[in-house]
Amino acid sequence: MTDLHQRYQLRRVINACGKMTSLCGAAVLPEIAEVVHEGIQHFFELDDLQRAAGEVIAEATGSESGCVTACTAAGITLSVAACMTGDDLARVLLLPDTAGMKNRVLIQQGHCVNFGAPITQAIRLAGARVTEVGETNRCTAIQLRHELEKDDVAAVVAVESHHTVRHGWVRLPELVPLAHEYGVPVILDGAAQDQRLAELVEIGCDLVIASAHKFLCSTTAGIVAGQKDLVDAVYLQNRGIGRGMKAGKEAILGAMAALEYRMQQEMGEWTAEQDRKVQLILDQLSGVPGLALSVDPDPNGCPFSRARLTPDPQQSGLTARQLSDALGEGDPTVVARAHHADEGYIYLDAIEMTDADIQLACEKVRQILAGP
Repeated sequence: MTDLHQRYQLRRVINACGKMTSLCGAAVLPEIAEVVHEGIQHFFELDDLQRAAGEVIAEATGSESGCVTACTAAGITLSVAACMTGDDLARVLLLPDTAGMKNRVLIQQGHCVNFGAPITQAIRLAGARVTEVGETNRCTAIQLRHELEKDDVAAVVAVESHHTVRHGWVRLPELVPLAHEYGVPVILDGAAQDQRLAELVEIGCDLVIASAHKFLCSTTAGIVAGQKDLVDAVYLQNRGIGRGMKAGKEAILGAMAALEYRMQQEMGEWTAEQDRKVQLILDQLSGVPGLALSVDPDPNGCPFSRARLTPDPQQSGLTARQLSDALGEGDPTVVARAHHADEGYIYLDAIEMTDADIQLACEKVRQILAGP
């Protein structure tokens, strides 16, 4: 087999960060890669393939329908577009000109995240106007109701992610019926929440968007699940602004295969394997001077945990940021989950790590903390 790292002079990566776009998503499972490999050798009618995908998405999530987009960010833009145009092709062809349409989208200010690009930009790409409601650490139903009472609101966008503020915002079980009281649909960015898709659909979100290339371990794609009329309107955008965001057969077939694999997967066994690997990290690093260890559950309720590493700068001579940077040096690079480095700790996310990866990463941690 060709060594792609050597062929293209690419640095080897030990992914201790998790399902990150910057690290090319996930390692595609063999069962999914097999379906994609078979599919890319054949022709299909794209509309027919998306129809089949919609049936699989509906079965897997409990939604009325679904479709596949190029990625989650594309799914956000196209979902916003769908809420403005509906099934009116004339309006689809006008975008991003939204004159004469309800074109304002509400988002709680604490949800205005940057996932590599601002979510507000993904909304504005459709031609919508963004209204940030509340303040960064506080948004109330009263503030949302004040905006919903105006007659130009096309949708509310909400985010389920570790990137959002952790408190002070209107949660989905309250937000969804509030928006629906005014006939306004709710779009949910749940990029890394594919393990909770059925739950999020059941809450009543009109369109739920997730990545196929995170925990579903598929080729790069976005999965849109929701009400059939809105899903149809999302897909209709491919005749307008969605043309530049269309999903190819490798994306659609990968998403379908991944969802079918998930439906027969024993999640209890999967979680137990992740727990075993986290414990292996703790065992490998136990007793390292100047390093405190603990385990944190996923903040959004997905069924796994991460190993937290908290270096003592006085004893180790390194801050969490410096430890993360040092791990990233060399070949292979060890990419830690450093979202909280400025708060004094980093994570080693074991989901994409083999036992050999864990051993190498932990040995590198020990060497760094031991000093020159």
